[in-house]
Amino acid sequence: PAPLSGLADRGRMVYQDLGCIACHTQQVRRDGFGGDITRQWGARQSVSRDYIREKTVFLGHSRLGPDLRNVGGRAYATPDYFYQLLYAPETLAPGSNKPDYRFLFEVRPIRPGQPSPHALKLTGRAAPPAGHEVVPTPRAQALVAYLRSLNDTY
Repeated sequence: PAPLSGLADRGRMVYQDLGCIACHTQQVRRDGFGGDITRQWGARQSVSRDYIREKTVFLGHSRLGPDLRNVGGRAYATPDYFYQLLYAPETLAPGSNKPDYRFLFEVRPIRPGQPSPHALKLTGRAAPPAGHEVVPTPRAQALVAYLRSLNDTY
């Protein structure tokens, strides 16, 4: 199997540093041992070959949040979705206990005539102050690349 890209591999380290394993697993359980397949967290149970390219396997032990093993293969798994979920989770999952990771983003003044193409499209309470934009840092970009690489739908 192809190894993770350099950016996704750096994102794996961000995932580890942030302790995401405390709330998320990366192991789809088979039918009869939870509702993972019913929830569409995977089409089948995880097997050992799914982890062959992993340097560190993040199976996890608690599911306060959804299982992330195949999150990169889910229909909504766009970079914009992940950035918004990391910056302002309440905008996508009202009532969620997911913490925000705003420190992975930079709120900066918009350069005259040069808004960043990577700026988040936020509205309401999550929107930045007028004349400012929210831009993912390299750590946020790496983490999103890693999350998008989690896709065992072969």
